[in-house]
Parts: sequence; structure tokens; C-alpha cells
Amino acid sequence: MRTTARPWRRLAAAVAAVVSLTALAGCSSAVQEARGGGSDAKASDGGTLKIGVATDLQTATPFSNASDATNVLIGLVYDSLVDLPHESLKPKPALATSWKTAPDGKSVTLQLRKGVKFHTGRELTSKDVEFSIKQWADPTFAVQFQRTAAAVTGFDTSDPHAITLKFDHPLSNIFDLLDVLPIIDSATIDQLKAGKEYVGTGPFKFDKWTPGSQLTFSRNDDYWRGAPHLDGVQAKVVGDSQSQVSQLRSGQLDAIIGAGNRDLESLKKGGQFDVTRFTGAEQQVYVGANVANPELKDKRLRQAIAYAVDRPRIVKDVYRGAGYPINLPWPTYSPAYDAKANHTYDRDVAKAKKLVAAASAGGSRPTIPLEFDANSGNIEATAQIVQSNLEDIGIKVELQPVDHNQFIKELIGAKFKGLWILNHSYAQWTPSTLAVSAYPFNADHNASHFVSMSYQAHANGAWERTNGTDAQAKQAYGKLSKDLLDNQFLIELAIIFTQVATSPKVHDIDWSKRQEIHLENAYLS
Repeated sequence: MRTTARPWRRLAAAVAAVVSLTALAGCSSAVQEARGGGSDAKASDGGTLKIGVATDLQTATPFSNASDATNVLIGLVYDSLVDLPHESLKPKPALATSWKTAPDGKSVTLQLRKGVKFHTGRELTSKDVEFSIKQWADPTFAVQFQRTAAAVTGFDTSDPHAITLKFDHPLSNIFDLLDVLPIIDSATIDQLKAGKEYVGTGPFKFDKWTPGSQLTFSRNDDYWRGAPHLDGVQAKVVGDSQSQVSQLRSGQLDAIIGAGNRDLESLKKGGQFDVTRFTGAEQQVYVGANVANPELKDKRLRQAIAYAVDRPRIVKDVYRGAGYPINLPWPTYSPAYDAKANHTYDRDVAKAKKLVAAASAGGSRPTIPLEFDANSGNIEATAQIVQSNLEDIGIKVELQPVDHNQFIKELIGAKFKGLWILNHSYAQWTPSTLAVSAYPFNADHNASHFVSMSYQAHANGAWERTNGTDAQAKQAYGKLSKDLLDNQFLIELAIIFTQVATSPKVHDIDWSKRQEIHLENAYLS
């Protein structure tokens, strides 16, 4: 959690032992408790951290988490009401200092931190929280928590330093929303939508965005947790993985996000750079299927694909062991995780061929398009393995690379023609969040055009609960998992970790559960 102010950091720095980034990666729970606060006695102020990102900001969807640059922007400029620690669903204070949920689960009252100011100097009030949630509920923002935000149906803002949120039914994932939601400035919303200004309460101020080139940020000296060590941050758009690595090696960049796993493996083996996994912020790589396509309508064919794909090979060869095979999206610490169910579709070519034959009824099958993000070397390599695996069972696919920005538009607009490969997230929160929020999974409207009354009922049953982790909740998640396994409109391949490579002079980088970079405690030695 981000609760350390600068005087505390300085005191801790005076007595703490030196801890490397590599050690921090293995102790994420400890990092989360102190947010990386002053773990090195030589912590110093000043300097601009230069970080390379693979994908640029997108004006139309500024909060969609669809790009590396977006994750940097949100992590630096904005704060949320609560922080969910790595690998935990227990909220910690942030802009909200405390909260109380009504016994019936239909409202929650939050006490807001006093004296917090936006980068314009205006003080944060409960009206800003209401405004931010209503913006998040607006479909034009195309955020994946839109449905949960829209479920907040009432606001009591009579106290500028407290707010009561009211719901028509309990929301088991309300604190997921409060963790994800960046509190935005109503006075500059038009500038935000135009991609010209981003104003929050976070540790860094947005200075400038040069599309296709870089974003720049400067230190917020009035930050409520204490001014950051760094003078500023430059996020440079470097789409090619090898170019990222080259610039890191040459000192042009201090950190890189979005490099291929083979390149990251090489950097780590050389011993000159640190590679940190964002534990608690897992993503999943998957094969999506548009069930409106006649060739993919029969679930037996989708199940055949699930049996055909070689998940261990993908984890080993593409992601270099930075992950593990799955059949269901839940990470190991999730209350919905089921180790046995994750072996439902272990590779079985013979079984896959039988299912293809049954679905084909003796007829020949046309080639199916398989789209993938052309800006990701990992995704392209995964697509090539999947293509080979499907050839083994008599399914021909045509690989179709799509530019990243266009790919995200197709995901949000449910425009994929047949199969596609991409990463998704949102399984690291309360499991109901995935089924009511994520573009690929949303039971009401998803990228696969999959509609099922049973899936909708189970999704709502898991969502409309006061407690998201008790025994009854786990039973509800079991029903959701059965829906996903049986219908295979999304064919999960592996849990994977976002990773950042850094030079030895970079210390105390942290992250949110959404893979957003947190640099309020970072420094350059």
C-alpha cells in the first residue's frame, strides 16, 4: 500500500539494510506493506527516470489499461480511494482513510483524507469522488469496470470529506472498483478527453504528451504522501523489443516495459540488469473465439482447440517460464482457484481430433482467421504455436497481424472475425469482477458474442453478494468456472507476469494490481 510519507522514508532509510530489486521481487508482500519505502540507506533525491514503453497512449480510451503508456500515466498522475495489496483482497487506506459497509451490503460510507489537492491546487472533496464514479459509469469511456460503476446508484456528498455510495443490491467487488478508479479532476475533463491534460492528485504531474514519441512528468512537491525522490519521469515509446534492450544497455533508458521474454531473460542472465515480476498483477494469455462465426458456433470445436493447444510449450518457449499453464483464469491465490480443474484440457490430440470430427459431421472445414496483436512479439510467437497445434488436429487458421490500436478497437467493439490471441487481466481481484467487467468475459456483452442465461445468472449470483471470499462465494465461483470450462468461448493458455527490466541505479519501483507503475518511492543512485 502507498502509505509512506517522506519523513518516514528518510528514517527507514537510515536504519534499513540495502535491498536489491531482485530481492524485492521475491518479497512482494513486504514491499506492498511499505510500498518500497526507503529500503536503501543511500536513497537520494533528484534525477529523471527514463522508462521505455512498447505501446502509446490512446486518446479515445485513456483509462482502458490497453497500453503500457496508459499504465505509466495512471500510476504516476492519479490516486485511488483504496489500495489492494499484492496477492490480497483486503483494502488499505489511500484517498479514503476508513470506511464502513452497511449490514445489508447496499451502501458503504468512506471518510476522505483531508488536505489532498489536485495538481491545479484545488482541494479534493466528496463531489470529485461522485464525479469520477459517474465518469467511469459512462460507456463512452469504455472502461472494464463500467458495469460496477453504473451499479452505484446513489451518492451522499453532504460532507465534503465523506461520501456514502448506495447500491440497489450488494456488490461483492465494490472495493475492486475503489482500488481501480482514478480520482479525476472535473474542471479539466474536456482537456482529458482531448488528450491534452491529465490532472490528478498523484505523485507526479503530467507535463506533455508527444504522440508516438514520449510522455513527460514532473514531481508533485505538494503530494500528500510526501514529495517523490525523482525530479521527473520520461516515458519513451519504443515499440521494438530489441530497440528497448539496446537503449537500456546503452543508458538511454533506465527501465523498460513490454520487451519480449527472451530479451528479458538475456538481460537477467547477464547479471547487469534486474528483472522484476509484477506478482499480484498477473495477466492471462488466451485464444478468443467469436461464437457468431458459423465455424466456431459448435462448442465441441472450441473444446477441441482447448485440447490441442500446447500450454507448457507456450510457457517454456515464449514466456521463458515467467508463468504457468491454466485452463481457468484464476491465479493461485484467488478464492476461485481450482488446481484440479486446471487440468481439464491437458493436451490430448486424439481427443481433439474426435471432437473436430463430431463437430464437422464428415464435412471439410474452411480456414479460420486467427488475429493477433502485431506489436507484441510474445503474442506473435504464441499465435505461431497455436497455428501449428491446430494443424495437428485438422483445423487450418490464417494468421492475421493487427496493429495494437486497431486490435483494441476490435476487442472493445466485439469485431473479431474468428479466433484471436491476446492477454487479459482482472482475474486477480474478486472473481465476480471478471464476469461482469472484463471485455472478453462480461456476461452481458463480450467480445465473443457469447450469450448464456446460465452464465449470466451465475455471474450475477457471484456479484450480488456482500462477501466475495466466504464459502458461499466460492461455491458461486465454482459455477462460473464450470460455465467457462464447458463453453470455451475463451480458451485460457497461461498465467503470465508483466515484467520490468531496470538498470542497477534504479531502486524501489512498485506497481498496482493493474500493472500500473508506482514511482513515488523510487530513486536513482
